[in-house]
Amino acid sequence: MVLRSPEELEEIKRRFLEHYKGSKTELNYNNDYELLVAIILSAQCTDKRVNMITPELFKKFPSTKELSKASLEEVKELIKSCNFFNNKAKNLIEMAKIVEEKHNGKIPSEHKELIKLPGVGNKTANVFLIEKDGANKMAVDTHVFRVAHRLGITDAKTVKETEKDLVEAFKTDLNELHQAFVLFGRYICTAKNPKCDKCFVKEFCVSKENFKPK
Repeated sequence: MVLRSPEELEEIKRRFLEHYKGSKTELNYNNDYELLVAIILSAQCTDKRVNMITPELFKKFPSTKELSKASLEEVKELIKSCNFFNNKAKNLIEMAKIVEEKHNGKIPSEHKELIKLPGVGNKTANVFLIEKDGANKMAVDTHVFRVAHRLGITDAKTVKETEKDLVEAFKTDLNELHQAFVLFGRYICTAKNPKCDKCFVKEFCVSKENFKPK
């Protein structure tokens, strides 16, 4: 459930939008295909690492057409420094095959179609639509989950419930708030040794505990 008052939520929202106005993902990409692949790779992996992997991957497989015909070993070799590379390699190839067969090589822009693709769950689909279209959606990763709980916005135990509470709490500008929470959690409100001296929402902090979704 949402724990903060409407006035508190409005002030939290105002400060985050002020500090992170116009923020975008730190993943490097040039088109929808590259964006989706980068997001899939970023699960349990840093954006910095993904950005080191993707140039060679996109050079060899510039679209779903080439990726759909790739061998599993080929893709695994290119992404092996990424966490869970075995499973991700399999998902990437299968995703490319479906996009080629059912969507004429174009990444779908509808949430219901995106989540049918291998390696694409609700969070990945939301992140894709936030970045591609500026969709008014909230995606909850470990950073967003931690920040939302440290600021006492919600007491939800799962990612799904936390997303629901954040949507209810803020309603608008969710795309910008998502990115703001990610950057805040990545660089200031870190899991270990948070940089509290740089925090601009100190009075709302309820704990330095490293909240993790169950």
